[in-house]
Amino acid sequence: MTGMAHIPPDHIRLKRVYKAVTREDGQRVLVDRLWPRGMRKEDPRIGVWLKPLSPSNELRKWYGHDAAQWDEFQSRYAEELRQVPDDIAALRKVAREGIVTLVYAAQDETRNNAVALRNILLGRS
Repeated sequence: MTGMAHIPPDHIRLKRVYKAVTREDGQRVLVDRLWPRGMRKEDPRIGVWLKPLSPSNELRKWYGHDAAQWDEFQSRYAEELRQVPDDIAALRKVAREGIVTLVYAAQDETRNNAVALRNILLGRS
């Protein structure tokens, strides 16, 4: 997934979906497979739901937020994303043009699919 136009690192931000919307968020994009608990469909904290860019149910269950499997999770997730090139290209385009905040429900703020997706978009994995 290299060879794409550069995305400035500060254009892709990360935030738990339960945190308040701020002007600095730009376009909020939910990147989870499951809808966040306790949130209505019209909740402004969601933004756009890009379900095709979320890890498959199989991968999500395999990983189970086990820190020991983080590197392998990122590798498997990157492989899954190769199956949705149009979706990843569309997100890259939005991120090149402005701020995108990838929102997620996971409690672990350092090892989750949004972190992995940001790394992939920035060519860091």
